[in-house]
Amino acid sequence: MITPDTKDWTWVLQRPCADCGLDTPSVTGTAVSGLLRDNAAAWAGVLAADPVELRRRPSPGIWSPLEYACHVRDVFRIFAVRLDLMLTQDGPLFPNWDQDETAVAERYSEQDPARVAADLAEAAETLAAAFDRVEGEQWQRTGTRSDGAHFTVGSIARYFIHDPVHHLWDVTAAA
Repeated sequence: MITPDTKDWTWVLQRPCADCGLDTPSVTGTAVSGLLRDNAAAWAGVLAADPVELRRRPSPGIWSPLEYACHVRDVFRIFAVRLDLMLTQDGPLFPNWDQDETAVAERYSEQDPARVAADLAEAAETLAAAFDRVEGEQWQRTGTRSDGAHFTVGSIARYFIHDPVHHLWDVTAAA
């Protein structure tokens, strides 16, 4: 599974994803908010399915559609914080986030799909609006992940958008 914490993450910014097809090198920072809104709308459709099916994992090591949706909602929230830090502080170090620990602690598989859909849409709009407000030289502001990965606002926007797009592909490609 491709995740934001994969050791060699730089490929995401250098070439299209062989799985989901997103061509992040061609995505501009200003396009991210539209892609984000489109992605959130697609997740609403996914989360309207049968709750029993939404909780079913395709195999033991692969998240269910509901778990992926919870993860995407939380990615939207985390990146809203990271974007705010980059825009309001000089070269911030982002707090660590363990996505697997969060999935267990927050009981992703037990959450209400309708609530997740609403929260995901809200988090997506918050982040999309924040990206819409980025102007000019702000795209060059920097921040660093706890593992040392260094980003500009522009590169983190392109890096970020791959995650929800890829995870939507994860849950819809076999459908």
